[in-house]
Amino acid sequence: MSSESSTTAGAAAQVTVLDDDTLEFAQQIADQVASFLLALRAIAEEEDGGRAISLLLLEISQVLLAGARLGAQQDFVPRDEYQPDVGPEPDLDRMRLRLASMLDNVDTYSFVFDPYVPEVVESQLSDDLTAIATDLDTGLRHYRAGHVSEALWWWQFSYVSSWGNLAGAALNALLSVVSHDRLDVDVDLDADQVVAAEQMLADEG
Repeated sequence: MSSESSTTAGAAAQVTVLDDDTLEFAQQIADQVASFLLALRAIAEEEDGGRAISLLLLEISQVLLAGARLGAQQDFVPRDEYQPDVGPEPDLDRMRLRLASMLDNVDTYSFVFDPYVPEVVESQLSDDLTAIATDLDTGLRHYRAGHVSEALWWWQFSYVSSWGNLAGAALNALLSVVSHDRLDVDVDLDADQVVAAEQMLADEG
């Protein structure tokens, strides 16, 4: 059986296992994920840092909505114990470097990964956004290969275990940059980060 035939057979098998509502839900999540991945690549090419921050706030908020919808569902279960191979992860290093260069002094930030075990973690927005994209892309490749159950399981599992937390932390960091500029409130940024944030958002105006 050819690879194309196998994929078609796998997709057909999924239709018999998953009900129409679940299939429609999977399609909606796949569309949101694909939109986020395309937008993130485009934002990484932005020359205007202030505009990029505003766009990142929008895109992360939207993909977090997809995550919340996944988290509200009953646990999805993959068909098999081991996930099918969907090939190598995409090379997102150029995107990561572009984001790091664009965000500059506001790239590094601190957050609490688990509020019930309050340990402050230092990270980079560029690294975390790339990690989120990698997790989401894995599920999308499963979906496009016809592995709908695996895609839903992976998106849900990785949302709860990894990318949901990173997306929430990144959203909060970006909101801190915006709130400092628009509300003139004190945020936990050092002097260089404050200057960088103000300049990026001033350039946008």
